[in-house]
Amino acid sequence: MSEERVKMRKQLGLLEGVAIILGIIFGSGIFISPKEVLEKTGSVWGALTVWGVCGVLATLGAMSYAELGTTLAQSGGDYHYINEAFGPLPAFLYLWDANLIFVPSTNAIMALTFANNILEPIFPNCSIDPWSKKLIAAVTICFLTFINAYDVKFTTRVQNIFMFTKISALIVIIIGGIVWMARGKVEHFQDGWAGTKTSVSDWSVAFYSGIFSYSGWNYLNFMTEELREPFVNLPRAIYISLPMVTGIYLLANLSYLAVLGPVGVRATDAIAVDFAIASLGWLRWCMPALVAIAVLGGLSVHVMTSSRMCFAGARNGHMPELLAHINVACMSPLPSLIFLMLISLIMLIPDSLTSLITYCTVVESFFTTLSCSAVLWLRYKKPHLPRPIKVALWMPSVFVCASAALLVVPAWSEPAAVAAGALITLTGVPAYLLLVRHPPQRLQTISTKFTHTCQKLFLSAVEDDKEE
Repeated sequence: MSEERVKMRKQLGLLEGVAIILGIIFGSGIFISPKEVLEKTGSVWGALTVWGVCGVLATLGAMSYAELGTTLAQSGGDYHYINEAFGPLPAFLYLWDANLIFVPSTNAIMALTFANNILEPIFPNCSIDPWSKKLIAAVTICFLTFINAYDVKFTTRVQNIFMFTKISALIVIIIGGIVWMARGKVEHFQDGWAGTKTSVSDWSVAFYSGIFSYSGWNYLNFMTEELREPFVNLPRAIYISLPMVTGIYLLANLSYLAVLGPVGVRATDAIAVDFAIASLGWLRWCMPALVAIAVLGGLSVHVMTSSRMCFAGARNGHMPELLAHINVACMSPLPSLIFLMLISLIMLIPDSLTSLITYCTVVESFFTTLSCSAVLWLRYKKPHLPRPIKVALWMPSVFVCASAALLVVPAWSEPAAVAAGALITLTGVPAYLLLVRHPPQRLQTISTKFTHTCQKLFLSAVEDDKEE
């Protein structure tokens, strides 16, 4: 379906852009990764260094994406940039991986994390049936899909509330840590380099964990087409969000380490809750709810932004044509939302998603590196392309080199995950040749008939609503 026929309405401003970036970054990472970063670096100052460097890398990547997002101002994010710079096959492989693994598994993980945080305070010290968690996770995914499909503007207002709630939770942690340190309890920072590890592999894994917590800085680019004044609001949202995130993450980790100490951080599986128990008094009862809200807000943003990637792929003929349709009453990509919801529900079936998390981290990092390298390639391939924002070349260069170096380590530390990622990615090649490049005539006929049938059903429902 052509771009001229299908476009999203511009209804998002600067505040909504900031809320989307903060909403997806302030998800579960800051409540999961501090333990892993500290274990792999071995020291307090080593861990804080990783958090600071990861913030700088995320900022460099986000600024590079600001150039891409204003130069190629269409929805789709990484998919659109890879398609423009490197051609349809790499772009299809990105879609293939994203729709089969990245998006649905991330949705499933975040929904299960939300279920854990609301069930454990209600049933403390109890063994909870895994299927109870999965049922709550499934209801959560369905509900967030519904509100995203119902009204984009309403959803962004809800996400604004989530954003301020999540920032408030982290500010409570930061203030608690500052008060703790103001009382002179800073013994954990004395000789803070003690125990620092020298293994390149360990430090690389620490950086992966840190980068995972910052992931999401590129998701506003999925919705560039819906931003009002994108040449202004996209870079401003990035410039506001990333320094804020880096500062908050550093201060939150300072607070964790001051109160719990290295031993306490390594021992906990619920760092925010244990921090609250140790330092916040009666406010400790609020922390599980605040963490649950943070995860819920991140999941809502992820559902919204990832559906635009699927929509953009379908609009270019890399996904079924039906997924390129928009619900004209609500101005949302309803078929894409439902498609990703169904796959996300399937991802809830396995008992363990650990291998999927590892696979996602490696392969998604590869495609992010490829997307950012599009800045360099397009400067060479299309030097006269209008660029409302033009970043210094050292920014994408540093990001690409650092990300590429981090990608080398899993080849020997996690060979199974790398092999699985490569295998699943390569299965997209025959799928591309069969379904996109040379689709059988019968398959095209069936797809067209199915799409037209869905269109008729939808138009019939719209007419019935108008008559009522």
